[in-house]
Amino acid sequence: MTVKLLGLETALPPTILIQPQARDVFASQPGLTRLGQRLVSTCFDSSAIDTRYTALTELSLDAHPELPVFFDSNTGTLLSPSTKVRNDIFAVESTKLFIESAQKAVAACDGLTPEDITHVITVSCTGFFNPGPDYKVVRALGLSPAVQRYHLGFMGCYAAFPAMRAAKAFCEADPQAVVLVVSCELCSLHVRTSNNPDTIMGSSLFADGAAAAVITARDFPQSNAVLELDFFETVLTPVGEESMAWNIGDEGFEMVLGTYVPHIIDEHIVGALSPLLAHEPELFQQPYAAIEHWAIHPGGRSILDKVEAKLQLREEQLVPARATLRDFGNMSSATVMFVLKHILDAPSAQKRERVAAMAFGPGLTVETGLFTKVSADQP
Repeated sequence: MTVKLLGLETALPPTILIQPQARDVFASQPGLTRLGQRLVSTCFDSSAIDTRYTALTELSLDAHPELPVFFDSNTGTLLSPSTKVRNDIFAVESTKLFIESAQKAVAACDGLTPEDITHVITVSCTGFFNPGPDYKVVRALGLSPAVQRYHLGFMGCYAAFPAMRAAKAFCEADPQAVVLVVSCELCSLHVRTSNNPDTIMGSSLFADGAAAAVITARDFPQSNAVLELDFFETVLTPVGEESMAWNIGDEGFEMVLGTYVPHIIDEHIVGALSPLLAHEPELFQQPYAAIEHWAIHPGGRSILDKVEAKLQLREEQLVPARATLRDFGNMSSATVMFVLKHILDAPSAQKRERVAAMAFGPGLTVETGLFTKVSADQP
């Protein structure tokens, strides 16, 4: 039985953040020390990000709300709303993106109707509400009230992998299953001004976005490339528990993103890949660059640099990850789906090409997947 991912689509909020403009706002905040100002400039300028998207319309320099909550554009001051205020906005704004991306994913699948969907898996770590996004998707798309619903919450940047792995397991258990996987993160809800290096780093990287896909073993006519989901593996590195974390504070969620994370990845990435590639000994014996495509979660430029150097990948193999980082920033769990979409949408040299995917998150957790891209434009 072959389980496939199809109809991969994305959705973005309307407000665009220009990285140099965002840098200047954060660098001009009252209370920043000289060191804090230097860290802001360094983190924003070295991020390899040009633009990011946010659900907070008032973060636009052109917005002038009468009662600002996050950003007073008249004074240039970042404000500090409570976690409740932030979460209330999450419930409203994330619902829009969950639904939009889910509708687009279903519409992109030829021959698929909402009645075919048997399971819904939603993913997010940037807010909570109940009835949750899984419920909202079922109602908005007119799915059967008997659809099985699951929500993966607060796992972090790697959570798209457990969602895809669970969807694959559902399809293997029931060949008629059709699983809708939807990830949405509103990381910008948790921005704040601070002299803390982790907070500054997070403010320079994180953004908002959503992605959705249909996963099934059923045969639907497809005019676009699809991904066969071959294998998944999970590895916990022996160190790094304190280097990457995601905590709930009084003024939003608090990111811990230590500067040692790229070094941990550099030291343990080969070991993390070994269980995945062991499924296919012929791949295990070859150079990593022999795998045509690499969908690396772009947690930051230094992480991508470490992965490229350690695995001796070709520069073009990191283009999907670097382009995603440049154009959208780090959207936590949704980001690797954007990278996979970049790979799926690109022209193919062969009918079947392999894809190795990887994401990192709190723990330090390394999630990996091995896929096969099946092109619709090759004989």
